[in-house]
Amino acid sequence: MHELDPIFSPKSVAVVGASATPGKVGHDIFANILRGGYAGTLYPVNPRAKSILCVRAYPTIKEVPDPVDLAMIILPPQPALITVEEAAEAGVKGIVIVSAGFREVGGEGLELEKRIVSICRQAGIRVVGPNCLGVINPLPDIRLNASFSARMPAPGKISFISQSGALCTAVLDFAADRNFGFSKFISIGNKADVDELDLLLYLHEDPNTEVIMIYLEELRRGPAFIETARAITSGYRRTPILVIKSGRTTAGARAAASHTGSLAGSEAVYDAIFKQTGIIRAESIHELFDFADAFAYKEESALGKLKRKMPRGNRVAIVTNAGGPGIVATDMTVSSGLKLARFSSETVETLQRHLPETANLQNPVDVIGDAAYDRYENALSAVIKDEDVDGALVILTPQSMTNALDTAEAIVRVARGSNKPILCCFMGIIDVSPGVKYLQEHGYPVFNFPEDAAKAFGALYEYARWTNRRFLPLFDFKHDTQGAETIIQSSLAAGKTHLGELDGTGLLECYGFRVLPAKLAKNEIEAVDAAKEMAFPVVMKIVSPQILHKSDAGGVLVGLKDEQDVRGAFNQIVDQAAEFNPDAAIDGVLVQKMALPGTETILGMNRYPIFGPLLMFGLGGIYVEVFADVVFRLAPIDRNEARRMMHEIKGTRLFEGFRGKPKSDLEAIEKALVRLSDMVMNHPEISELDINPLMIHEQGKGATVADCRIILKSVEKA
Repeated sequence: MHELDPIFSPKSVAVVGASATPGKVGHDIFANILRGGYAGTLYPVNPRAKSILCVRAYPTIKEVPDPVDLAMIILPPQPALITVEEAAEAGVKGIVIVSAGFREVGGEGLELEKRIVSICRQAGIRVVGPNCLGVINPLPDIRLNASFSARMPAPGKISFISQSGALCTAVLDFAADRNFGFSKFISIGNKADVDELDLLLYLHEDPNTEVIMIYLEELRRGPAFIETARAITSGYRRTPILVIKSGRTTAGARAAASHTGSLAGSEAVYDAIFKQTGIIRAESIHELFDFADAFAYKEESALGKLKRKMPRGNRVAIVTNAGGPGIVATDMTVSSGLKLARFSSETVETLQRHLPETANLQNPVDVIGDAAYDRYENALSAVIKDEDVDGALVILTPQSMTNALDTAEAIVRVARGSNKPILCCFMGIIDVSPGVKYLQEHGYPVFNFPEDAAKAFGALYEYARWTNRRFLPLFDFKHDTQGAETIIQSSLAAGKTHLGELDGTGLLECYGFRVLPAKLAKNEIEAVDAAKEMAFPVVMKIVSPQILHKSDAGGVLVGLKDEQDVRGAFNQIVDQAAEFNPDAAIDGVLVQKMALPGTETILGMNRYPIFGPLLMFGLGGIYVEVFADVVFRLAPIDRNEARRMMHEIKGTRLFEGFRGKPKSDLEAIEKALVRLSDMVMNHPEISELDINPLMIHEQGKGATVADCRIILKSVEKA
C-alpha cells in the first residue's frame, strides 16, 4: 500500500465537522460522499448531532467504533488541531483539511499549520491541505467525492492537481460539458504536507493514470521537482505532464545590475523547468483539456498492449471538406512548430484516382463539400501511408450531404491500421454530434475547431521530441576550483562585490574560458604602452564601479589601430564617461587585445531562492535587451541541455553559416555553457554575471570572452 492510498482509495472515511444544515461545507461534503455512491464506510463526526442525513453521528473521531483510513476535517484552525491529535491517537492513516485560516493568513494560523504537520509526520500520516477543495476518485470501485463540489466527474485516465480550490469547481463543470473523465482529482491548497512532487510520484505509479494535469501557482521544491518530473516524462512508464501556470503576465523582471537579471524573472525560471523536464505548458484551461485529450488516446498494439501514438516528426497532412478551415489549420500548424507534409508522387496519384477533378490533391487535401465517407477514407488512407507524413488532421464541416457518423467510422478504420496519430476536428454541435460521439466512445480525440487540433498535434510533437532526444557524450572538464575560490574570497575580503574584466577574467580562466590580454591604464601614455605590448588592434573600455553598461556611456571604442588612435580614444572615453555620470569614480581605461571576428553571444546567470542558478544564453552585444533573443535553464546542465539551448534561440541560424558566413564553432558554445554551469554550482558566492559578448569564432577556433561582469555576495557555508 502506498502512503497516499488512504487518501485516494480509503476503505473508511470520517467527516469531522459534518453538518445537518444544507449549504454548510460540512453538510455538502458529507452529502457528496454519501450520494456519490462511495464504496466504503462513511462516518459523520459532530458532537451536537445524533445523525447526519440519517447516518449515525459520533461526538469525536476517537469514538468511531471502527478503523478510519481518511479523516476529512472541516473545522476552524484550533479545533482542527485538536482533531488531528485525536486522529493520530485513533490510528487514522490520511487527513484532508478543507477549512481555511492557516498559512494563508499568517501569524497564529501558520503556527497551527506547522504544529499539525509535525504531529502527522510523527504519526506517519499524510495531509492534504489545509484550505483546499478536497479529493475525488470517481473510479467505479471507489467512487469517492470528498469535496464540496456537487459534481462527481466521470471516470477516466487523467489525473488533475490544482493549488486553487475555486478553479477546481470550474474545471469540473468544464469537464462535465466535454464528457471528460478523471482517475484522480486533487485540490492541494496550502501544501502544508502533500504537494505537487508527492502527487507526481504517486500518480506516476497509478495504473489508472495515463496523463497528469497540473494547475500551478508556485513550487517550493525546485531541484527535486525537476529531477522527478524529468524521470516521469522520459523514464520508466513515461507519463505526460501538462501544466497551466498562473502569473505569466504579473511576474515582471527582477531589478538587477546585469543583463541576465533584467531579462530574467520568475516566469523564466518556470519556463526553464518545463523545458528541462519535458512538461508541456498550456496557455488556457481549454487548451489544457485539448492536450489531455490528445495524450490520453491509446490503441492496442500488435502485441496486445495499449500504446500512445506519437508523431516521428512534425510533417502533418490535412484532409478537409472545406477550404477555409483547411487554411486556418494550415496557419495554426505552422505556428505550432509543425509543417505541411509534401506528398510523394505515388500519394498524389492515389488521391487522383479517388477524388473528383475539383479536389485539391496537394496538402491540405480538399475532398470537396459533397464528400461522402468513402472519399474521406480513401484520402486519409493515402496520405497516412506516405513515408513523408508523420500524422494527420481530419476536418469535417457539416454539409447537407455529409454523414458525420459514417465519416467517423471510416476515420477509425484507417486509424486502426496506422501507427501514426490522427486528430479530428468535427466543426459544429448538432449535425456532427453522432460522429463526435462515436469517436469519443472509441477513445479518439476530436476537437471543435481546426486550430485546437493543430495545437494539440503540436503538443504531441513537442513531447515526442523530448522522449526521442539525443544524448551526446558528456564533457569531462578539470577545473581549477581552488584557484577560483581564492579569487572570490580575496575579492570579498577586500570589499569587492562587483568584478569587472580585470578580476573577472581570472575567475573565468579557472574554468577554461579563453580571455583576452588586458591592462588597466591610468593615462594615455600607459594606454599606448599597453597597446604596443599586446599588438594592435586593441579595444578600450571605461573602468568605473558606477558605470555598469559601458556602451551607454560611450565608454567602449574598438578597432584602434595605432598610437594616435589610442591617445585620442583614452581622452574621449574619459570625457564621455564624466559627462554621462559626473559623480562616477574613474579607475582608468582598460586596454584589451581585440578578439578575432565572430558572432556575438551572451552567457549569463542570476541566482534564485529555492531554484538556484538560472543560466541564460542568446545573441549578445549591444542589442541583447532590444531583441531579447535569449533562453534560460536552471543549473546544473550538461552538454545535451546546452545544445538544446543553443538551437532554441531564433538566431541559431547565424551559427550555421548563414548567407555565406563561415559556420560557427558549435561545440565551443556547448563547452562554454557547461563551464558556466559548473562554475556557478561550485561557487554560491556568484550572485549574478554576464559574459557579453562571448565571441563565437568559426568552426574549430573556439570562443573568446570579450567582456564580463560578475557580482559576488557573501554566503555562509556549512
